[in-house]
Amino acid sequence: MAHFVYILASRPGGAIYIGRSHDLRARVEAHRAGLSVHTSKYNIRTLVWFEEHPDFESSLRRERSMKGWRRAWKIQLITQFNPNWMDMTHAIP
Repeated sequence: MAHFVYILASRPGGAIYIGRSHDLRARVEAHRAGLSVHTSKYNIRTLVWFEEHPDFESSLRRERSMKGWRRAWKIQLITQFNPNWMDMTHAIP
């Protein structure tokens, strides 16, 4: 089963949230519905980056690694993948 690591943002250069899920589409909808305190508080609703992993362990390692990154590195990753910080929900496989 595929697992995903993802980044949500409030706006370009704004607040960001890194997470992981095996059902990315449902998880993004849960964030948008306000079921996460952090994303609800800071209005973080736009899926701006994601990557697929073959298993739980690899997604967990990647998420933990990225959470330790400097903010500038996270912004650079998003900008390389999605220069306009557009919603990428339509691209979820």
